[in-house]
Amino acid sequence: MATVISLPITAPPTPASWIQDQTNAGQTISPASPFANLFANASFELKAIKLLPVGLAYLAHVRRSIHNHSFEEHDKHEEERRKRVKNDEGQANEDDLGVGDEEETSELLALDPKEWKKQDHYAVLGLSHLRYTATQEQIKIAHRKKVLKHHPDKKAGLAGDSNDDAFFKCIQKAQEVLSNPEKRRQFDSIDPYYMELEEEVPREKEARRAVERDPKEFFDTFGPIFEREARFSKNRPVPMLGGMDDSKQQVENFYDFWYNFDSWRSFEYLDKEVNEGSDNRDDKRYTEKKNRSERARRKKEDNARLRSLVDLALAVDPRMKRIKQEEKEAREAKRRKVKPGAKSGEDVEKKRQEEEAEKKRAEEATAQEKVEKEKEKKAKAKAAKDARRAARKAAEESGAPTPPNGAA
Repeated sequence: MATVISLPITAPPTPASWIQDQTNAGQTISPASPFANLFANASFELKAIKLLPVGLAYLAHVRRSIHNHSFEEHDKHEEERRKRVKNDEGQANEDDLGVGDEEETSELLALDPKEWKKQDHYAVLGLSHLRYTATQEQIKIAHRKKVLKHHPDKKAGLAGDSNDDAFFKCIQKAQEVLSNPEKRRQFDSIDPYYMELEEEVPREKEARRAVERDPKEFFDTFGPIFEREARFSKNRPVPMLGGMDDSKQQVENFYDFWYNFDSWRSFEYLDKEVNEGSDNRDDKRYTEKKNRSERARRKKEDNARLRSLVDLALAVDPRMKRIKQEEKEAREAKRRKVKPGAKSGEDVEKKRQEEEAEKKRAEEATAQEKVEKEKEKKAKAKAAKDARRAARKAAEESGAPTPPNGAA
Protein backbone atom coordinates (compact mmCIF):
# COMPACT_ATOMS: atom_id res chain seq x y z
CA MET A 1 0.00 0.00 0.00
CA ALA A 2 1.35 3.42 -0.98
CA THR A 3 2.24 5.91 1.72
CA VAL A 4 1.82 9.66 1.29
CA ILE A 5 4.51 11.77 2.90
CA SER A 6 4.04 15.50 3.24
CA LEU A 7 7.23 17.51 2.97
CA PRO A 8 7.40 20.99 4.55
CA ILE A 9 8.87 22.52 1.38
CA THR A 10 7.34 25.48 -0.37
CA ALA A 11 8.44 26.35 -3.86
CA PRO A 12 9.15 30.02 -4.46
CA PRO A 13 6.26 31.83 -6.21
CA THR A 14 6.58 32.82 -9.84
CA PRO A 15 7.49 36.45 -10.40
CA ALA A 16 4.57 38.81 -11.04
CA SER A 17 6.20 39.92 -14.28
CA TRP A 18 6.33 36.39 -15.71
CA ILE A 19 4.16 35.79 -18.83
CA GLN A 20 3.79 32.46 -20.57
CA ASP A 21 5.39 32.40 -24.01
CA GLN A 22 2.65 31.76 -26.52
CA THR A 23 4.93 31.71 -29.57
CA ASN A 24 5.05 27.93 -29.97
CA ALA A 25 1.83 27.09 -28.23
CA GLY A 26 -0.25 24.70 -30.33
CA GLN A 27 2.40 24.34 -33.05
CA THR A 28 4.05 21.18 -34.34
CA ILE A 29 7.76 20.54 -34.59
CA SER A 30 9.17 22.14 -37.71
CA PRO A 31 11.01 20.06 -40.34
CA ALA A 32 14.16 22.02 -39.55
CA SER A 33 14.20 20.64 -36.04
CA PRO A 34 16.92 18.03 -35.36
CA PHE A 35 14.23 15.70 -34.09
CA ALA A 36 12.32 15.80 -37.35
CA ASN A 37 14.50 13.09 -38.91
CA LEU A 38 13.74 10.77 -36.03
CA PHE A 39 10.04 11.24 -36.30
CA ALA A 40 9.54 11.99 -39.99
CA ASN A 41 5.96 10.73 -40.15
CA ALA A 42 4.88 11.94 -36.75
CA SER A 43 3.78 15.32 -35.51
CA PHE A 44 3.69 16.45 -31.94
CA GLU A 45 1.72 19.14 -30.34
CA LEU A 46 3.28 21.02 -27.42
CA LYS A 47 1.01 21.01 -24.43
CA ALA A 48 1.26 22.62 -21.04
CA ILE A 49 1.71 19.97 -18.32
CA LYS A 50 1.04 20.69 -14.68
CA LEU A 51 4.01 19.90 -12.45
CA LEU A 52 2.87 18.12 -9.31
CA PRO A 53 4.89 18.79 -6.13
CA VAL A 54 5.96 15.17 -5.67
CA GLY A 55 8.81 12.85 -6.66
CA LEU A 56 12.55 13.14 -7.12
CA ALA A 57 12.24 15.55 -10.02
CA TYR A 58 10.27 18.02 -7.92
CA LEU A 59 12.74 17.74 -5.02
CA ALA A 60 15.61 18.39 -7.42
CA HIS A 61 13.73 21.44 -8.74
CA VAL A 62 13.25 22.72 -5.20
CA ARG A 63 16.95 22.25 -4.36
CA ARG A 64 18.00 24.10 -7.50
CA SER A 65 15.61 26.93 -6.69
CA ILE A 66 16.67 27.25 -3.04
CA HIS A 67 20.40 27.16 -3.77
CA ASN A 68 20.05 29.10 -7.02
CA HIS A 69 21.93 26.37 -8.94
CA SER A 70 21.90 25.63 -12.63
CA PHE A 71 21.35 22.09 -13.86
CA GLU A 72 25.11 21.61 -14.31
CA GLU A 73 25.89 22.86 -10.80
CA HIS A 74 23.15 20.70 -9.32
CA ASP A 75 24.47 17.58 -11.08
CA LYS A 76 27.99 18.34 -9.88
CA HIS A 77 26.88 18.64 -6.25
CA GLU A 78 24.85 15.44 -6.48
CA GLU A 79 27.82 13.54 -7.85
CA GLU A 80 30.03 14.75 -4.99
CA ARG A 81 27.35 13.81 -2.47
CA ARG A 82 27.08 10.29 -3.91
CA LYS A 83 30.85 9.87 -3.73
CA ARG A 84 30.90 10.97 -0.08
CA VAL A 85 28.13 8.54 0.82
CA LYS A 86 29.85 5.70 -1.00
CA ASN A 87 33.16 6.53 0.68
CA ASP A 88 31.58 6.61 4.14
CA GLU A 89 29.84 3.28 3.56
CA GLY A 90 33.07 1.69 2.35
CA GLN A 91 34.99 3.01 5.36
CA ALA A 92 32.32 1.73 7.74
CA ASN A 93 32.37 -1.69 6.10
CA GLU A 94 36.16 -1.79 6.26
CA ASP A 95 36.23 -0.89 9.97
CA ASP A 96 33.49 -3.39 10.70
CA LEU A 97 35.10 -6.26 8.81
CA GLY A 98 35.62 -9.30 11.03
CA VAL A 99 35.10 -7.46 14.33
CA GLY A 100 32.79 -9.27 16.72
CA ASP A 101 32.00 -12.07 14.25
CA GLU A 102 34.04 -14.86 15.83
CA GLU A 103 32.40 -18.19 16.46
CA GLU A 104 30.86 -18.55 19.93
CA THR A 105 31.59 -21.91 21.52
CA SER A 106 29.27 -23.65 23.95
CA GLU A 107 31.82 -23.08 26.75
CA LEU A 108 31.79 -19.36 26.01
CA LEU A 109 28.00 -19.13 26.02
CA ALA A 110 27.84 -21.04 29.33
CA LEU A 111 30.00 -18.53 31.23
CA ASP A 112 28.84 -17.53 34.70
CA PRO A 113 28.70 -13.72 35.09
CA LYS A 114 29.51 -14.10 38.78
CA GLU A 115 32.92 -15.50 37.76
CA TRP A 116 33.65 -12.50 35.52
CA LYS A 117 37.30 -12.31 36.63
CA LYS A 118 37.93 -15.74 35.10
CA GLN A 119 36.41 -14.93 31.70
CA ASP A 120 38.32 -13.87 28.59
CA HIS A 121 36.80 -10.48 27.80
CA TYR A 122 38.29 -10.37 24.30
CA ALA A 123 36.77 -13.76 23.45
CA VAL A 124 33.38 -12.64 24.81
CA LEU A 125 33.34 -9.65 22.43
CA GLY A 126 34.75 -11.63 19.51
CA LEU A 127 38.13 -9.87 19.55
CA SER A 128 40.41 -12.86 20.19
CA HIS A 129 42.36 -12.19 16.98
CA LEU A 130 43.14 -8.59 18.04
CA ARG A 131 43.34 -8.69 21.86
CA TYR A 132 45.52 -5.86 23.24
CA THR A 133 45.88 -4.32 19.75
CA ALA A 134 42.09 -3.71 19.45
CA THR A 135 41.13 -0.02 19.27
CA GLN A 136 38.32 1.56 21.25
CA GLU A 137 36.32 1.95 18.04
CA GLN A 138 36.62 -1.76 17.31
CA ILE A 139 35.57 -2.57 20.88
CA LYS A 140 32.46 -0.39 20.47
CA ILE A 141 31.53 -2.05 17.18
CA ALA A 142 32.01 -5.55 18.62
CA HIS A 143 29.96 -4.67 21.71
CA ARG A 144 27.13 -3.27 19.60
CA LYS A 145 27.03 -6.44 17.50
CA LYS A 146 26.95 -8.68 20.55
CA VAL A 147 24.20 -6.63 22.20
CA LEU A 148 22.03 -6.78 19.08
CA LYS A 149 22.51 -10.53 18.92
CA HIS A 150 22.16 -11.47 22.59
CA HIS A 151 19.86 -8.85 24.12
CA PRO A 152 17.39 -10.62 26.45
CA ASP A 153 14.39 -8.83 24.90
CA LYS A 154 15.31 -10.19 21.51
CA LYS A 155 15.81 -13.72 22.83
CA ALA A 156 12.73 -13.79 25.07
CA GLY A 157 10.50 -16.79 24.42
CA LEU A 158 12.99 -18.62 22.23
CA ALA A 159 13.84 -22.21 23.12
CA GLY A 160 17.42 -23.04 24.06
CA ASP A 161 18.35 -19.56 25.22
CA SER A 162 17.80 -19.87 28.95
CA ASN A 163 21.40 -18.77 29.67
CA ASP A 164 21.47 -15.94 27.17
CA ASP A 165 20.68 -13.41 29.87
CA ALA A 166 23.81 -14.59 31.74
CA PHE A 167 25.97 -14.28 28.62
CA PHE A 168 24.54 -10.80 28.02
CA LYS A 169 25.80 -9.83 31.49
CA CYS A 170 29.22 -11.19 30.53
CA ILE A 171 29.11 -8.99 27.41
CA GLN A 172 28.33 -5.92 29.49
CA LYS A 173 31.12 -6.72 31.94
CA ALA A 174 33.61 -7.20 29.08
CA GLN A 175 32.62 -3.81 27.67
CA GLU A 176 33.00 -2.21 31.11
CA VAL A 177 36.53 -3.61 31.56
CA LEU A 178 37.86 -3.04 28.04
CA SER A 179 36.45 0.48 27.63
CA ASN A 180 38.20 1.64 30.82
CA PRO A 181 41.95 2.21 30.13
CA GLU A 182 43.05 1.38 33.69
CA LYS A 183 40.94 -1.76 34.01
CA ARG A 184 41.94 -2.89 30.52
CA ARG A 185 45.63 -2.52 31.37
CA GLN A 186 45.11 -4.62 34.49
CA PHE A 187 43.37 -7.32 32.45
CA ASP A 188 46.04 -7.21 29.73
CA SER A 189 48.62 -7.91 32.45
CA ILE A 190 47.04 -11.30 33.18
CA ASP A 191 45.45 -12.05 29.79
CA PRO A 192 44.75 -15.82 30.06
CA TYR A 193 45.69 -16.39 26.41
CA TYR A 194 49.21 -15.02 26.89
CA MET A 195 49.57 -16.53 30.38
CA GLU A 196 49.31 -19.97 28.73
CA LEU A 197 51.89 -19.03 26.10
CA GLU A 198 54.34 -17.98 28.84
CA GLU A 199 54.38 -21.59 30.02
CA GLU A 200 55.46 -22.84 26.58
CA VAL A 201 59.01 -21.43 26.61
CA PRO A 202 61.43 -24.24 25.56
CA ARG A 203 64.05 -25.61 27.92
CA GLU A 204 67.74 -24.93 27.38
CA LYS A 205 68.61 -28.43 26.12
CA GLU A 206 65.74 -28.44 23.63
CA ALA A 207 66.59 -24.92 22.45
CA ARG A 208 70.29 -25.80 22.01
CA ARG A 209 69.50 -28.88 19.93
CA ALA A 210 67.09 -26.91 17.76
CA VAL A 211 69.58 -24.08 17.18
CA GLU A 212 72.40 -26.52 16.39
CA ARG A 213 70.21 -28.10 13.71
CA ASP A 214 69.20 -24.76 12.22
CA PRO A 215 70.21 -21.31 13.61
CA LYS A 216 67.00 -19.84 12.18
CA GLU A 217 65.08 -21.80 14.81
CA PHE A 218 66.42 -19.37 17.42
CA PHE A 219 64.71 -16.40 15.76
CA ASP A 220 61.53 -18.33 14.96
CA THR A 221 61.23 -19.45 18.58
CA PHE A 222 62.35 -16.41 20.58
CA GLY A 223 61.29 -13.63 18.20
CA PRO A 224 57.52 -13.91 18.94
CA ILE A 225 58.23 -14.32 22.67
CA PHE A 226 60.10 -11.02 22.92
CA GLU A 227 57.45 -9.30 20.78
CA ARG A 228 54.79 -10.35 23.30
CA GLU A 229 56.87 -9.26 26.27
CA ALA A 230 57.63 -5.89 24.66
CA ARG A 231 54.05 -4.70 25.26
CA PHE A 232 54.84 -4.33 28.99
CA SER A 233 57.80 -1.98 28.49
CA LYS A 234 57.64 1.56 29.89
CA ASN A 235 60.48 2.63 27.59
CA ARG A 236 60.00 3.02 23.85
CA PRO A 237 61.11 1.98 21.31
CA VAL A 238 61.77 -1.60 22.33
CA PRO A 239 64.62 -3.37 20.44
CA MET A 240 63.53 -6.63 18.88
CA LEU A 241 65.57 -9.82 18.48
CA GLY A 242 66.81 -8.88 15.01
CA GLY A 243 68.57 -11.24 12.60
CA MET A 244 71.61 -13.43 12.19
CA ASP A 245 73.69 -10.68 10.55
CA ASP A 246 73.28 -8.10 13.34
CA SER A 247 76.47 -6.39 14.50
CA LYS A 248 78.02 -6.89 17.91
CA GLN A 249 76.77 -3.46 18.99
CA GLN A 250 73.18 -4.29 18.03
CA VAL A 251 73.27 -7.58 19.91
CA GLU A 252 74.78 -5.96 23.01
CA ASN A 253 72.17 -3.17 22.93
CA PHE A 254 69.39 -5.75 22.74
CA TYR A 255 70.56 -7.69 25.80
CA ASP A 256 71.42 -4.52 27.74
CA PHE A 257 67.85 -3.29 27.24
CA TRP A 258 66.23 -6.57 28.26
CA TYR A 259 68.48 -7.10 31.28
CA ASN A 260 67.35 -3.66 32.49
CA PHE A 261 63.73 -4.09 31.38
CA ASP A 262 61.33 -1.67 33.11
CA SER A 263 57.87 -3.26 33.11
CA TRP A 264 54.50 -1.63 33.89
CA ARG A 265 52.87 -5.04 34.32
CA SER A 266 50.74 -5.24 37.45
CA PHE A 267 48.56 -7.85 39.09
CA GLU A 268 45.74 -5.82 40.70
CA TYR A 269 43.22 -7.67 38.56
CA LEU A 270 43.80 -10.81 40.66
CA ASP A 271 43.15 -9.01 43.95
CA LYS A 272 40.73 -10.71 46.29
CA GLU A 273 37.50 -8.74 46.58
CA VAL A 274 36.36 -7.48 49.98
CA ASN A 275 33.16 -9.20 51.07
CA GLU A 276 30.17 -7.18 49.93
CA GLY A 277 28.24 -5.59 52.75
CA SER A 278 31.11 -5.97 55.21
CA ASP A 279 31.70 -2.87 57.35
CA ASN A 280 34.51 -4.39 59.37
CA ARG A 281 37.56 -2.18 58.89
CA ASP A 282 39.90 -4.86 60.18
CA ASP A 283 38.71 -7.26 57.46
CA LYS A 284 39.21 -4.61 54.80
CA ARG A 285 42.70 -3.74 56.02
CA TYR A 286 43.66 -7.39 56.22
CA THR A 287 42.37 -8.03 52.67
CA GLU A 288 44.23 -5.00 51.30
CA LYS A 289 47.44 -6.06 53.05
CA LYS A 290 47.08 -9.59 51.66
CA ASN A 291 46.49 -8.20 48.16
CA ARG A 292 49.60 -5.99 48.34
CA SER A 293 51.67 -8.95 49.45
CA GLU A 294 50.35 -11.13 46.61
CA ARG A 295 50.99 -8.40 44.04
CA ALA A 296 54.59 -8.02 45.20
CA ARG A 297 55.12 -11.78 45.09
CA ARG A 298 53.71 -12.10 41.58
CA LYS A 299 55.74 -9.12 40.38
CA LYS A 300 58.95 -10.65 41.78
CA GLU A 301 58.17 -13.98 40.13
CA ASP A 302 57.45 -12.27 36.81
CA ASN A 303 60.76 -10.37 36.92
CA ALA A 304 62.59 -13.64 37.65
CA ARG A 305 60.76 -15.33 34.78
CA LEU A 306 61.76 -12.59 32.35
CA ARG A 307 65.37 -12.67 33.58
CA SER A 308 65.49 -16.44 33.03
CA LEU A 309 64.10 -15.94 29.52
CA VAL A 310 66.85 -13.43 28.64
CA ASP A 311 69.51 -15.72 30.15
CA LEU A 312 68.23 -18.61 28.05
CA ALA A 313 68.20 -16.52 24.86
CA LEU A 314 71.75 -15.32 25.49
CA ALA A 315 72.97 -18.87 26.20
CA VAL A 316 71.70 -20.28 22.89
CA ASP A 317 72.04 -17.19 20.69
CA PRO A 318 74.01 -18.32 17.58
CA ARG A 319 75.21 -14.77 17.03
CA MET A 320 77.32 -14.88 20.18
CA LYS A 321 79.35 -17.79 18.79
CA ARG A 322 79.80 -15.91 15.52
CA ILE A 323 80.90 -12.73 17.31
CA LYS A 324 83.45 -14.59 19.46
CA GLN A 325 84.87 -16.29 16.37
CA GLU A 326 85.16 -12.95 14.57
CA GLU A 327 86.95 -11.40 17.55
CA LYS A 328 89.37 -14.34 17.73
CA GLU A 329 90.15 -14.06 14.02
CA ALA A 330 90.70 -10.32 14.39
CA ARG A 331 93.17 -10.84 17.23
CA GLU A 332 95.09 -13.46 15.27
CA ALA A 333 95.17 -11.25 12.19
CA LYS A 334 96.47 -8.36 14.26
CA ARG A 335 99.16 -10.57 15.78
CA ARG A 336 100.25 -11.83 12.37
CA LYS A 337 100.34 -8.38 10.86
CA VAL A 338 103.89 -6.84 10.74
CA LYS A 339 104.28 -3.07 10.50
CA PRO A 340 107.42 -1.29 9.11
CA GLY A 341 110.11 -1.06 11.83
CA ALA A 342 108.19 -3.45 14.11
CA LYS A 343 109.46 -6.78 15.34
CA SER A 344 108.41 -9.98 13.65
CA GLY A 345 105.88 -12.33 15.15
CA GLU A 346 108.61 -14.79 16.20
CA ASP A 347 110.50 -12.05 18.06
CA VAL A 348 107.35 -10.95 19.83
CA GLU A 349 106.59 -14.52 20.83
CA LYS A 350 110.19 -15.08 22.01
CA LYS A 351 110.08 -11.90 24.08
CA ARG A 352 106.79 -12.95 25.59
CA GLN A 353 108.24 -16.32 26.58
CA GLU A 354 111.30 -14.65 28.12
CA GLU A 355 109.07 -12.31 30.12
CA GLU A 356 107.03 -15.24 31.36
CA ALA A 357 110.22 -17.16 32.34
CA GLU A 358 111.57 -14.09 34.15
CA LYS A 359 108.31 -13.65 35.96
CA LYS A 360 108.32 -17.33 36.93
CA ARG A 361 111.94 -17.08 38.27
CA ALA A 362 110.99 -14.00 40.27
CA GLU A 363 108.05 -15.81 41.78
CA GLU A 364 110.22 -18.83 42.64
CA ALA A 365 112.85 -16.58 44.23
CA THR A 366 110.19 -14.86 46.31
CA ALA A 367 108.81 -18.20 47.41
CA GLN A 368 112.33 -19.47 48.29
CA GLU A 369 113.05 -16.32 50.29
CA LYS A 370 109.82 -16.78 52.16
CA VAL A 371 110.75 -20.38 52.96
CA GLU A 372 114.21 -19.31 54.23
CA LYS A 373 112.65 -16.71 56.48
CA GLU A 374 110.29 -19.26 57.90
CA LYS A 375 113.20 -21.63 58.61
CA GLU A 376 115.20 -18.87 60.27
CA LYS A 377 112.25 -17.90 62.41
CA LYS A 378 111.71 -21.50 63.48
CA ALA A 379 115.43 -21.90 64.32
CA LYS A 380 115.37 -18.78 66.51
CA ALA A 381 112.26 -20.00 68.28
CA LYS A 382 113.85 -23.40 68.90
CA ALA A 383 117.06 -21.84 70.25
CA ALA A 384 115.08 -19.67 72.65
CA LYS A 385 113.11 -22.66 73.79
CA ASP A 386 116.30 -24.71 74.38
CA ALA A 387 117.81 -21.83 76.36
CA ARG A 388 114.78 -21.59 78.63
CA ARG A 389 114.79 -25.31 79.15
CA ALA A 390 118.53 -25.29 80.08
CA ALA A 391 117.97 -22.39 82.46
CA ARG A 392 115.18 -24.21 84.25
CA LYS A 393 117.31 -27.35 84.55
CA ALA A 394 120.25 -25.42 85.97
CA ALA A 395 117.97 -23.70 88.45
CA GLU A 396 116.52 -26.97 89.61
CA GLU A 397 119.97 -28.42 90.21
CA SER A 398 121.16 -25.40 92.22
CA GLY A 399 117.91 -25.08 94.17
CA ALA A 400 117.36 -21.50 92.88
CA PRO A 401 113.83 -20.32 91.89
CA THR A 402 112.73 -21.33 88.45
CA PRO A 403 112.74 -18.34 86.04
CA PRO A 404 109.37 -17.53 84.47
CA ASN A 405 108.59 -18.47 80.86
CA GLY A 406 110.21 -16.11 78.41
CA ALA A 407 113.14 -15.22 80.68
CA ALA A 408 116.62 -15.72 79.25
